[in-house]
Amino acid sequence: MKKQALFIIFLIIIGLQLTGQKTKDVLYLKNGSIIYGKLIEADSVQYKFQTSDGSIFIYGLPEVDKFTKEAPWFDGRKSGGFILSLETGLLIGPQNATYPAPFSFDILAGYTFNTRTSLSLGSGVVYIGRPFTPMLLEFRQVFYDNKVSPFILIRGGVIVPIGSDSYGENDDYSYYGSEYNLPKNYKAGGSFSVGTGISWAYEDYELNLSFAYRYAHFSYQKKEYSLGDVDYKENLNRLELKIGFRF
Repeated sequence: MKKQALFIIFLIIIGLQLTGQKTKDVLYLKNGSIIYGKLIEADSVQYKFQTSDGSIFIYGLPEVDKFTKEAPWFDGRKSGGFILSLETGLLIGPQNATYPAPFSFDILAGYTFNTRTSLSLGSGVVYIGRPFTPMLLEFRQVFYDNKVSPFILIRGGVIVPIGSDSYGENDDYSYYGSEYNLPKNYKAGGSFSVGTGISWAYEDYELNLSFAYRYAHFSYQKKEYSLGDVDYKENLNRLELKIGFRF
């Protein structure tokens, strides 16, 4: 439970830091030009200024009307085109659960049809006692065109086990090779999420913090004493907490 709380605090701190207003240095020249970039040096004679492309210019004091720091101009959310999202977080469950806080990481590629509606396909990895790869379809609707806006998301798909079959992490059999300590044969299952979040739009990317309910299930087969092969099914009902970037 402590690890879960620390991770939640970490996500919130990162979100707050990234959403803080970043400022740019701005030179207003007397000829009407406005120069954006970074002030390198200033004295009683001149301003030494570096623009966004790395070029360095020197402006004499008589040329400069004023120097200020300003927040970047927000000219609206992406109106259309392809998008790429990277997300990571935890599937938080009760403390006594078999898998209390599985880690997940997703990569999604999709298309924004307007400033607020998008469809994406994605994959990644989620660790539920062993690694699974999800295959997901996501619908996302942002409420407003503002710089900061809430959104809703709906995801559906499957989770598929990857890697070789594993031995049960809770098995107490000490004799390797015993018929009671054979690998669990995992099988794919379904996954569904619905949730909400907050999106902060910047010049070149979006920061997202999301909270969702996620249901997932998978099954495995395990050899039991005197019973032979027995099928088991695992159901997960979790709070999905994630931080992500969209480009």
